[in-house]
Amino acid sequence: MKRKLLNRSIGLSASTVAFGLLTACGGGGTDLGVADGGIRGTGSSVGPVSGFGSVFVNGVRFDTDSLGGAVDGDDGIGAETRLQTGMILEVQGEWLTDGTGEASGLTYDDTLRGEILIIQPWDIVTKTAIIEILGRTVHVDAQTVVKGKAVVDLADGDFVRISGWKLPNGEFRASYLGLRSGSNLDDFDDLNEVEVEGEISSINTSDETFTIGSQSVFYGGAEFSDLVPEDLAVGVSVEVEGNLVGGVLQANEVEQDDFRRYTLDSEGDIEFVGPVSSAYNSSNSTFTINGLTVRVTSETEFDDALSGPEELVPGLLVQIEGDFESDGTITAEEIELRDGDSEIEAARTSEIDYSSNQLRIGGVLVQVSPLTIITDDDDETRLTLGDLQTSLELTVKGVDRFNSDGSGYLEALVIERGDDPAASEYELTGRITEMVSDRIRVLGLDLYATTDTVFDDIQQSELQAMVDAGQQPVVEAEYRFNGARYEIQEIELEEDDDD
Repeated sequence: MKRKLLNRSIGLSASTVAFGLLTACGGGGTDLGVADGGIRGTGSSVGPVSGFGSVFVNGVRFDTDSLGGAVDGDDGIGAETRLQTGMILEVQGEWLTDGTGEASGLTYDDTLRGEILIIQPWDIVTKTAIIEILGRTVHVDAQTVVKGKAVVDLADGDFVRISGWKLPNGEFRASYLGLRSGSNLDDFDDLNEVEVEGEISSINTSDETFTIGSQSVFYGGAEFSDLVPEDLAVGVSVEVEGNLVGGVLQANEVEQDDFRRYTLDSEGDIEFVGPVSSAYNSSNSTFTINGLTVRVTSETEFDDALSGPEELVPGLLVQIEGDFESDGTITAEEIELRDGDSEIEAARTSEIDYSSNQLRIGGVLVQVSPLTIITDDDDETRLTLGDLQTSLELTVKGVDRFNSDGSGYLEALVIERGDDPAASEYELTGRITEMVSDRIRVLGLDLYATTDTVFDDIQQSELQAMVDAGQQPVVEAEYRFNGARYEIQEIELEEDDDD
């Protein structure tokens, strides 16, 4: 195929070549470009938008000049200028030998749209929230791009659009959540039109009604796309757009659900992102994701954050590059982790190195790539690497990586610029890779325990024993710089650590 996985285990001197994907341009902005090859030929790429200057999806810069800025869709996002980072976009096009692409079509469609009900407010510890739209449960996490309002301020009745993925249990994980406000009304095709998708749980053909979960839908007179009324049945998954009247969704349009965006080009290659639906089955070497069956072979390349197919468990967010087969399955050539397992909250502590796309945040070396989404927490500004030249607090969610010399860094998936000045204390979550006496290495950064360090729910000796036994426990640490070294104020095992 095609574009090879970025080499995760080479030294940083070499990784500046492998990651030499962002080059500085005037005004402190960035021009994203891919240097590692590319899928050869035509196909489709489906994933969150991570940058602009043309459009970046799944780490590839797609030239969109031939499209004149047009985006196909009927949800109000009809122009490239209205796209936001985090929105899941389908790109039809061609991959060139230099690793860039030329787009022949862009398609965007909301997953859900309507007023929300807060089920679980934003939890600053777990960095998650749960909301409902038309009875559909949506999970918001640290990788969700939230626009229009700070995530902690979301309230019942807010009208939002969601771009996301269906989870194995029928719920959804949001990649993008955008609030409808006075400043972006033109981005919503019909201010009163809502959208829901899911499996039909009951149907009454005489009354021309069906239900999706608890939401009743009247489909009489609706326009059908990609299917006909006779196709409607219990268990069929559909997408419905229309207006709420007395609690009933009066459908204006009924079509196949978001699965259609993964099947429009069954003759070519495909790369896409999504949460694993069913775990890897060693008996037939397959797993499912986004409604597709994916086959793993001896030739499948794995990102070094994944030791093998056995780690492909339900809910894990991954990127797949592969070939469509005649039976509609996909043979995976590359599988890459897209779920962040580490995090740092701090101020920028070094100048940005545009030649290698690196900066230090709270002392941690952060690597930026074309997959990195750079955003702020509440407005519509499109941010670039140069916008991180700031004293505001930055939060980085990413994957803990290692070099051949044993040093480490954080590969950023999402960098969020806050509104408040950064505090003098820092926080991080990551794996302990080395612990010698009072020195603890996490995310490649040496942290030091002092007589004032608080070990919460675990003794220092217990932590040392875990490391000596070959474990790499995930910890949360609060620390600060004393002018000479980084000292730990408080450290504890991360709550969701499964080790």
